[in-house]
Amino acid sequence: MNNILFIKSSINGEQGKSTALAQELVSNLAATSEVKVVERDLAKQALVHLTQEEMAAWMTPANERNNEQVELANISDSLVEELKTSDTLVIAMPMYNFGVPSTFKAWVDRVARAGITFRYTENGPVGLLKNKKVVIIAARGGMYSGTTEDSQTQYLTSFFNFLGLDDIIFIYAEGLNMPGSDERFSAAQAEIKNFSL
Repeated sequence: MNNILFIKSSINGEQGKSTALAQELVSNLAATSEVKVVERDLAKQALVHLTQEEMAAWMTPANERNNEQVELANISDSLVEELKTSDTLVIAMPMYNFGVPSTFKAWVDRVARAGITFRYTENGPVGLLKNKKVVIIAARGGMYSGTTEDSQTQYLTSFFNFLGLDDIIFIYAEGLNMPGSDERFSAAQAEIKNFSL
């Protein structure tokens, strides 16, 4: 059984190109192997920006939290648990203004937890998550891969490496708002069709 955490963040919902392509990947994997899929739609279930009060709730011992702190800590705890129990992450990643969606950044801020998903050592931070594959379906209106304007690839690689995850695969669908977009979308679909875990 492969536990897949499927993360979506497109404001266009199921019509978003990143969502559609990532859904194809998840459906293909489900058709060819035994999987359990947990979906986290960060557009539908939007997380508010992280606050000092929420972070303080994490740092308060569980048996000393008041009711508000229990509720705040549960947000991050549940997201971390989803991440920790997954074997594969499939991330539908649109590009908004050269970066990741702000809802995805709100997720990042809650799963990067010192002492839980990473720890600081004398030699710097060490990721505590291991043996997970990360598959990122990156859909962009323009052509950015391999250029200095592609801030997503380095950011996502650095973030997941920070948590201890280095088995990261990117599948790009670019130029989707440019002439020839149908062919490029089909090329991404072909790559997805041939993908296996």
